[in-house]
Amino acid sequence: MTDISFDRSRYLPSAVVDRGPALVAGGALLIGLLVIAQLIDLRQAALFVVGGLLGVALYHGSFGFTGGWRRMVVERRGRGIRAQMLMIGVAALAMIPLISAGSLGGQPLVGALIGSAHLPWWLTLPSFGTIDLGRQLGTGTAILATLAGLGLVALATALIERRAHGNIEREPEPSRPGWTWLLYGPWPLVGAGLLMALLNVATLLLAGHPWSVTFGFGLWGAKAAQAVGVPVATWEFWNWPGPQAALSASVLADVTSVMNFGIVLGAAAAASLAGKFAPKAKIPLGSMLAAVVGGLLMGYGARLSFGCNIGALFSGIASGSLHGWLWFATAFVGSFVGIWMRPLFGLDGFKKK
Repeated sequence: MTDISFDRSRYLPSAVVDRGPALVAGGALLIGLLVIAQLIDLRQAALFVVGGLLGVALYHGSFGFTGGWRRMVVERRGRGIRAQMLMIGVAALAMIPLISAGSLGGQPLVGALIGSAHLPWWLTLPSFGTIDLGRQLGTGTAILATLAGLGLVALATALIERRAHGNIEREPEPSRPGWTWLLYGPWPLVGAGLLMALLNVATLLLAGHPWSVTFGFGLWGAKAAQAVGVPVATWEFWNWPGPQAALSASVLADVTSVMNFGIVLGAAAAASLAGKFAPKAKIPLGSMLAAVVGGLLMGYGARLSFGCNIGALFSGIASGSLHGWLWFATAFVGSFVGIWMRPLFGLDGFKKK
């Protein structure tokens, strides 16, 4: 008897893969790996591969931070936030002890363009200084405190969700037979989160610092501005040792940039394998305006807060930095404002799906 509820032919790779984009993205990943290994070193090439895997996980898992927050605010569904808390917790189990140790095998481990122009002034304002939970509370206590905080957030989302819907949303079943969903997606949020936790730990071990994203964007902007005559090299931020070295060297020598390149190519490869590679050339004016305004605010804020939802939230909390928790609290509150403003740009706001 034929089971007509499951048509295996719908899931054959040859029926869904966007072959052209998949070959281009895969070729670019291979060429990038070889070029970076030849021009820089194998460690930098390995970080490029880590970036590629992160891009695959982000795409196949549809893993977004603010998207999960929006679902919690608008729909009272917390599956995305709970996956985030699990991901950060798993990473924290390894990263807090590693960073507290200070080094591993001789490798030291340490915790947007417009923002870089103003950052020195912001740093003159009063602050609490650096608060490293691992060093100030001890490794064990810091891990327990971090896991307890993450658990409380996850519990709160579950209670809110159950009160609103009478149940807790479960992970959907794989949409493809056997193991093929690993290659072609989609992945469960929990699985994608666990992989990204491991890849963040790998980044720490290879680069000496956790995964970050926005410094690369600021560096690209600075190099572009410098090319058209803007004297960014005279700005105080770009005279600090780290930024100065990055500005004077190739972007392939910058860890964040190389990982960002890998993320883009990895996500493109994953989209091609899923048969969803569909770049849009026509973007509504409202959406474009929202992207410009939001992008400027995000880039500026990320530079001042030393990271975005990756560098400040994920890597910040997982490495035992108190500023990650402060970033999370204020950013989540800010998401209410962002959701309220979305209709002004022709986007969905608080309307429930």
